[in-house]
Amino acid sequence: MASVTRETERKYEAPAAAEETDGPDAAASGALLDALARTEGVARVTGRGVEELDATYFDTDDGRLAAARTTLRRRTGGHDAGWHLKLPVPTDGDARDELHAPLADTLPADLARLLRSRTRDAPLGPVLRLRTTRRRHTLHGADGTLLAEAATDTVRAERLDGAPGGLAGATTAWREIEIERAEGAPASLLDRIEERLTAAGIHRSKDRSKFARALTDTGPPPETWPAPDPAPAPGTAGAEVLAHLARWHRALVALDTDVRRDLPDSVHQLRVATRRLRGAFKTYRKVLDRAVTDPVGEELKWLAGELAPARDNEVLTARLAHLLDTTDPALVLGPAPARLRLHSTPRAAEARDRVRAALDSPRHLALLTALARLATDPPLRPAAHRPAREVLPAALARDHRRLAARLDHALALPPGPGRDHALHQARKAAKRARYAAEAARPALGKPAKRHRKRVKAVQQLLGVHQDSVVAREALRQLAVEAHGAGESAFTWGLLYGTEQSRAEAAERGLPEVSEKVREEGPPGPGG
Repeated sequence: MASVTRETERKYEAPAAAEETDGPDAAASGALLDALARTEGVARVTGRGVEELDATYFDTDDGRLAAARTTLRRRTGGHDAGWHLKLPVPTDGDARDELHAPLADTLPADLARLLRSRTRDAPLGPVLRLRTTRRRHTLHGADGTLLAEAATDTVRAERLDGAPGGLAGATTAWREIEIERAEGAPASLLDRIEERLTAAGIHRSKDRSKFARALTDTGPPPETWPAPDPAPAPGTAGAEVLAHLARWHRALVALDTDVRRDLPDSVHQLRVATRRLRGAFKTYRKVLDRAVTDPVGEELKWLAGELAPARDNEVLTARLAHLLDTTDPALVLGPAPARLRLHSTPRAAEARDRVRAALDSPRHLALLTALARLATDPPLRPAAHRPAREVLPAALARDHRRLAARLDHALALPPGPGRDHALHQARKAAKRARYAAEAARPALGKPAKRHRKRVKAVQQLLGVHQDSVVAREALRQLAVEAHGAGESAFTWGLLYGTEQSRAEAAERGLPEVSEKVREEGPPGPGG
């Protein structure tokens, strides 16, 4: 399996003086080293010599990796020769996750699987060759701790393919500086270094990576993401809805990789992305043709269903473990924590296998292809070309009426399984109304924000109730398993009562918050 490191770095243009002098020594000297040495917290700058790096970068014929800000290369030379896959980190523009696999003639299978949502199984071929002469320096604190690495690179790039829009054989060259913060170094370090570099006349590069710069210099700049052609006019309902869909389409593609890497909360977030896309298809059916979006929505529903057991088991296990941890130890009778692990561990393993099988399936690949096709050729209806402030409020109003009707129906039922089911259906309607308000917020502003906040309050209460329903069923099963094994079932019964009280409290609060939603309603036309 590939090893993973989180690299946090910034790129800078080499000093003008370095551009006029041959050799990496000049690029790494003078103003740069002085600025690094003067940075607060840096006690020593140590030279690490020169490396000669030779890397071939890969992409699909239509640049799918470049569009997704993803870099794949095979590099020889230096201290980290091998295959490198670099993935953006959404929460930090300076950071990327680098996955490293040993040097081999062909792309390792585990890296290929991580790329599937981006390439959609399109063949990967060599796009660029970058040969780099690198002079490395390391920055250390007073106690010798490694703080950062500074690399001054002289880069020579050659285009290997003619697509998309590039000229095979085209070349370009430049010098640049990379500053990479070491793991555990202060988060403010890069800012402090940049202050010194800026004062020395060394400025941030406009290019996010060598790959992106070389592509731009040897052909048209790569697309940031597939865009509709032709695109609806700014300010129209179509423009707003497609921007929302593009955001969550990008998220789904990235989260597919995160789930394969078993990153924390990734299954939950991928499930959210599927729901937001599907909800938008349903809410904005006056903007997008349902004949096209309904089949895609059904496939999104399938994917969410395949993810559900993993996410539900994760949430349930954490909830029950917290209940045990916060219960008076004198009331925890028998091996309750061990019983919970015995109950949840095999379910978690089975759920993970189900998720992996779904992501590797032809059905999932077809879904990814359908979403990509929608991004470039959306099925816009006439309302898509009208102003967003006229069209979107009507969609919010429909979802609002749906939520109010489901709440009224649920609250009219007597307590019991029927009411529990009806409240769960109301929760789904609340989520859809909340997602719709979030999609409309860029166009409708504060009214949509207020509506989202009110609907979220209802959703949260309904969520507390539904989580209690699920937890009580699991607690009943745990009690049965404990009794069958000759263990005390007292603790599970005690926790069952705790969960039942929580559900009753949530139900008592529902009429008040639902009445507020009903009275205030969604934003009207014009915001």
